[in-house]
This record gives sequence, structure tokens and C-alpha cells, in this order.
Amino acid sequence: MITSAVEIYHARFRKVLEYIDAHLDEDLTVDRLSSVAAFSKYHFHRQFSDFFGINVYKYIQLNRLKRAAYQLAFRDRSSIIDIALASGYENPESFSRAFKKSIGQTPSDFRTQPQWNPWHSIYQPLSDLRVNHMKSEIQPAQVNLINFKNTKVAALEHRGDPNLIENSVRKFIEWRRQNNLHPNISATFNILYDNPAEVAPDDYRLDICAVTEREVADNSFGIVEKTIPAGRCAVLRHVGSDTNLGESITYLYSKWLPLSGEELRDFPPYLQRVSFFPDVPEHEAIVDIFLPLK
Repeated sequence: MITSAVEIYHARFRKVLEYIDAHLDEDLTVDRLSSVAAFSKYHFHRQFSDFFGINVYKYIQLNRLKRAAYQLAFRDRSSIIDIALASGYENPESFSRAFKKSIGQTPSDFRTQPQWNPWHSIYQPLSDLRVNHMKSEIQPAQVNLINFKNTKVAALEHRGDPNLIENSVRKFIEWRRQNNLHPNISATFNILYDNPAEVAPDDYRLDICAVTEREVADNSFGIVEKTIPAGRCAVLRHVGSDTNLGESITYLYSKWLPLSGEELRDFPPYLQRVSFFPDVPEHEAIVDIFLPLK
């Protein structure tokens, strides 16, 4: 009974986190959030802080500023004033003050040259909260077996600190824009050579890829031609934050694979990014995970 009561209590708070994700653009008052969890509004604030170790308004603000940071870094056609208004601020000045207080850079400075290592440190508690409290329940039936076709890609090879992948993403977006390879017409893949938890930051390797049949001309971005080979794959669709992506990958290796009777092929796992945060809310982002099989 005790375990059941704890699980029910946990589930009520998870419902609040999911509600915040789905209504981040709206006025998220304590009255509104406490009713989602069916808690008293007089105790909800303290319950949330004690359970998650963070004030509910701080949690909401961090999520809004995280989305704003992604828009600033990766969507340069969105104006700062539009990002400010979408983040719940009445004007760019109040947004700039809040952003600098939280991130350590003004929005314009972050857009020009984001400092990702301190940014990741600031958002690590938010990532930890998602990992610990927003676990998804994956079932074997969610894994499909497919035959993947030989696929030519243009690839940017990120080598080094995983916290600096975003710099490589910005470079890749600029090359893609210059070559008219928008994600709407050119699927986006990541090839995962390493688990960031198992290698030193300087040894980490990942490729950022766009599907194209064109020859890749010599360029200053370091983009090269590669091929994702044809073959059988197990595919699991991950919906939600990249923070929980490792959980889905681990499920394939540790739970699905041993029971499947399948053997792995000599090629790294890879991802297809079907829909992107911040273009869609973080909880709606879609990534298909491919595990190459013999």
C-alpha cells in the first residue's frame, strides 16, 4: 500500500510536468497547476519544491528560457522581440534581463556566440529532473523491424565535447541553408559512434547528416560525403526531449535485444530526426532510433 501511494503521488506530479510542457505558452498559475494534480493550492507550491528541489515558477521559467535559447541559436529568422513575447515577457528589455540573469549572456550575445558549457551546467538540474521523473514506459511492440535502403548523406563530423555539439549544429544549419537542403526535403540523421557517458569528452564522435544524392563540393564547413548502408534494423520511435533519448537507446540494447534473438550488424546506431524542438514543443519532438541488425 505504501509503494502504491507513493507511485500515485509521483504520477500526480508527473501529470503536472506533462501539463507544463503542453501549455508552456499559457498562463500557468498555481491555481491552475494545483488543480491538474488535484492538490490544494495552499500547499502545492511547497509540495512541488520539496518533491523536485526547484520552485515551480523557476521550473517554468527555465523551460521557457531553454526554448528561447534554442530559437536564438538555431532559428535566426525569429526576432528577439517575437521570442521575448512567446516566452511570456511583455517587452524585449524584461526578457533580456531575465535571460542574462539565468544564462549569463544577453539574448543578442547568445545569438551571436552562445557559450554552451555554462549553458549546459545551468540546465543540468532540469535535465536530471526529466530523467528521474519523466521516464517513459516502452513496450516490445513499439519496436519494428525494417529493411533500410542504402542512403547517401552529407555529413558534418563532430569530434570532441558533447556539450559543444550545438556549435556543430549551427555550422551544419548554415551549410544546409546555403545549399538549399531544408529538412523538409532532406531527411536529417545522426550517426552515434560513442556513448557520451562512456568516453572522455575529447574522444566523443557523432555525425550530423542530411540525405542528398548530390555530390558534396569542397567547402569550408568540413561537410563530407558518407553512406548509411542498407540492411535490417530495429526501429524505436522516441517522442519527447533529447534528455530522455538515452533511456530509449538503453531499452533497445538492454531489454529488447536480449529477448529478440537478433544479432547486431557492424555499423553504429543512428537516429532520424523527424520533428525538431524548438519548431515543435519539446514533448512533441520525434526521433526514430535505428539499431542495425544482421
